[in-house]
Amino acid sequence: MSVLNHGSKSAGGGQFAAGRHRERNSDEGIIPLINVVFLLLIFFMLAGKLSQIDPFEVTPPDSASESLPDGSTLTVLVGADGRIAFDGLPMTLEELTELLAERKGQDGAMLRLKADQQAEADRVIEVMESLRAAGIEKLSLLTTKTGTGE
Repeated sequence: MSVLNHGSKSAGGGQFAAGRHRERNSDEGIIPLINVVFLLLIFFMLAGKLSQIDPFEVTPPDSASESLPDGSTLTVLVGADGRIAFDGLPMTLEELTELLAERKGQDGAMLRLKADQQAEADRVIEVMESLRAAGIEKLSLLTTKTGTGE
C-alpha cells in the first residue's frame, strides 16, 4: 500500500521548487488603473451633459437674500436685449404665453425667472404679466448673492 502525499512540503517535493517564481506580467497592475480611468471619463462625460446651457448670456442682478429657489427646473430667461427663452429654447413672448397656458397644471405652475441685470425693467414686468396671464401662480426671481463687505 502506497501513500501519496500531495500537500507536503518536503525537500524538493513541494508544489513550487525553491528559486522558481511565477513570472508576473508587467501589465497586470496597469489594467485596473485603466479601468478606473475609463470609468471616470465616462462619468464626467455624462455628468457634464446634465447641466443645460442658456441660449444667451444672462447676468442676474445682485441680491442680499439668503434664500435659495426650490427644486423647480423650468426657467424663463430675459436677456439684456429683451430676448426671451423658456427651458433653453428662444421664443417670443406670445409663444411663451401660449406654451405655458397649455402646460398649466402639468408642472405644478412654479417657474423661475432669470433676467439679466441690464434688461429693461419694463420688459421684465411685461414678461411677468404674461406669465400671470398664462396662469402661473408662483414665480421665483433668480439673483446672485452680493458680498457682505465685512
